[in-house]
Parts: sequence; C-alpha cells; structure tokens
Amino acid sequence: MTYAERLRYLDIPSLELRRLHLDLIYCYRIVFGLVDLNLCDFVQLSPVSKTRGHPYKLYKTHCGGARRRFFAEIVINIWNGLPATVNFSSLSSFKSSIGRVDLLLLLLFQ
Repeated sequence: MTYAERLRYLDIPSLELRRLHLDLIYCYRIVFGLVDLNLCDFVQLSPVSKTRGHPYKLYKTHCGGARRRFFAEIVINIWNGLPATVNFSSLSSFKSSIGRVDLLLLLLFQ
C-alpha cells in the first residue's frame, strides 16, 4: 500500500500539510505576541495598509543561501496567501478557520 493510499484509508492529511498547519499556528502566536519571541527577529508586518486578503500581511526580505530554509522564509508566502475568510480574532478561531482552507492549493502556488 502506498503512502497516498494509507493517507486516504486513514483519512488524514500528509505530513507536509500537517507541518504547514502547525507552522501557521506558530506564526499566529509570534505575530500576536502569544510566545516569548520578538516579532522583529523573525518577520516584519507589511508597511502596506491596503491589501487583498487579511490585514496581517508579513513583509519578506529578499535573501539567498541557507536563510531560504528558515521558518520565517517558508511560512511567509503561505501566511500572506491566506484568504480573507480566515478569522484572526483568537487562536482557537484561527485554528478552526485554517482547517477549512485548502493548504495544498496554497502550497502549489507559492
């Protein structure tokens, strides 16, 4: 039985999608100060106030080398691509609303 068949049989998402889900939750915690980390050490809020989608867009600096593999660099594109339907009012509402987003589609278009 292949990995894809086992995932369908167990009705669970792939490891990549589960990790992405947890990365987005951790990004929420960083952005809204729910962890003891300085936001500026990882990302910056976008200076553009008028954007499509949600108002919590993150600014991505251009970088190369090993930094391309850092958490902040990987999750920023997905975070910024979240639709306006995502609820940022609390952590629990954020978790449930990103559960309804097709993260695989966001991964394909990053």
